[in-house]
Amino acid sequence: MSRDGDAVPDPSPVPAPHLAELLTLFSPAFPIGAFAWSHGLEAAVAERILTDGPSVEAWVRVLLDRGSGWNDFVLLAEAYEAHRGQDEARIAAVAELAEALAGSAERRAESLALGAAFAEAAQPWASGDAANDPEPGGVTYPVAVGRLAAGAGFELDETLLAFAHGFAAALVSAAVRLVPLAQSEAVRILRRLEPDIRDLASRAARSTLDDLGSAALGSDIAAMRHETLPTRLFRS
Repeated sequence: MSRDGDAVPDPSPVPAPHLAELLTLFSPAFPIGAFAWSHGLEAAVAERILTDGPSVEAWVRVLLDRGSGWNDFVLLAEAYEAHRGQDEARIAAVAELAEALAGSAERRAESLALGAAFAEAAQPWASGDAANDPEPGGVTYPVAVGRLAAGAGFELDETLLAFAHGFAAALVSAAVRLVPLAQSEAVRILRRLEPDIRDLASRAARSTLDDLGSAALGSDIAAMRHETLPTRLFRS
């Protein structure tokens, strides 16, 4: 009953049944070391391509919509479906493809390092076979997430939403330290990116490998140029 005596309706079902788990897995505090990687953003800042909030927002939006972010979402969905179907050959194939699609040595190192750290830190959520990598060297981050999510029984769409938000938030966090941006501006950027993140997660949940493709050449070039920067705060 409410304070005035009226009946209080039963609360509606939680739309994301695994929200609590996903908030933990993709929290900035989850120990995968994402704070150490900038995904090439550091080079773009050094070259004065990114100088303020609007340029950072546009950069992240391109990566989400038609860059490495989009490809990672598609790869996550493929790994999820492969693991759910217990198709070991398909899992191995997407793991190999994801590694091959890394556009530079640092991007490859970043995705593999995050994948290994995620697989280790997420052990409490892993089913018995979700923890076994198909390759001795481990798998990339989106593949590790897709396999864990399928094994743990998380819904694909909610996993993609959390992963996409984490991808965007990590880049904006790097920009706060590099551009630099005020925290208030970083929050505004993430707020404006929310519709994009929801839309991309929905599209990626229906994607196949035929939807892979990147047109974010500026980001790919920045990731390669980062390797030769004289002074670096980030590993990529």
